[in-house]
Amino acid sequence: MKFLFEFLKSKIFLINLVVAAILLVTTFGFTYRWLSSYTRHGSSVSVPDLKGMQIGKLDEFLKNKNLRYKIADSTFFDLTKPPGTIIEQDPRPNEKVKEHRTIYLSIIRSTPPGVKIPDLEDNSLRQAEAILRSYGLIRGQLIYKPDLAKNAVLEMQIKGRKVEKGDEVTKGTVIDLVLGDGFGNTKVSIPQLYNLDLDEALFVLKASSLNVGAVVMDGTVRDSSKARVYKQFPVSESEKTISQGESVDIFLTQSESVIRLNDPDSKIENNEE
Repeated sequence: MKFLFEFLKSKIFLINLVVAAILLVTTFGFTYRWLSSYTRHGSSVSVPDLKGMQIGKLDEFLKNKNLRYKIADSTFFDLTKPPGTIIEQDPRPNEKVKEHRTIYLSIIRSTPPGVKIPDLEDNSLRQAEAILRSYGLIRGQLIYKPDLAKNAVLEMQIKGRKVEKGDEVTKGTVIDLVLGDGFGNTKVSIPQLYNLDLDEALFVLKASSLNVGAVVMDGTVRDSSKARVYKQFPVSESEKTISQGESVDIFLTQSESVIRLNDPDSKIENNEE
């Protein structure tokens, strides 16, 4: 034990201790500098916001930023964005990363995925529109047919061809809806609108469950509230009927001579003579 204490106090031990400390510090310093150089310690760049950009423009955009990219996911599809649009990235925008770091991207796929047409029959128009949106489909034209169920879906069409639930289409396909008009096949007589002003004509049409079609005013009309009907289409005839919900075009004038000239009663008298 005495020999150990004497050795620890000896000059040889102290010299070896100093040499070992110098070697340790030198080795640690060299290793630290090598790691810093290898990992480019302290050299970082800010990640740009790539969302919304097109993938085809990234090579030029990232060329001088010492960053790389890789497509990690291309299964997304969005009707509102063109194919190749970047929608997600990792690392996120404004994060600090090492130079030459790879940014992983999620983009909109170039071909829409397939989807089966949902069952829309007997649904209301509003419900059908919501279902179509959830399936990534677009509501097209509204085609009305006589049926008591107003705005209820009777069938689905694509470019005039009837389709059935379960038929395979691609997302983004336009689906036309055939709807009930709420009137069915009920027929009504065509009311006589001659010599009525615009408000009176609209009231009579509504009372007959008919819609106003085109409203045509001749060159004499300066105030539509004072104009009167001199002609209509289809014309009012005793035995002629049309379906409820159909439209009637009306022609207006402020000329008394035009009104008299188109008097249906005078035309009937002339024909009888």
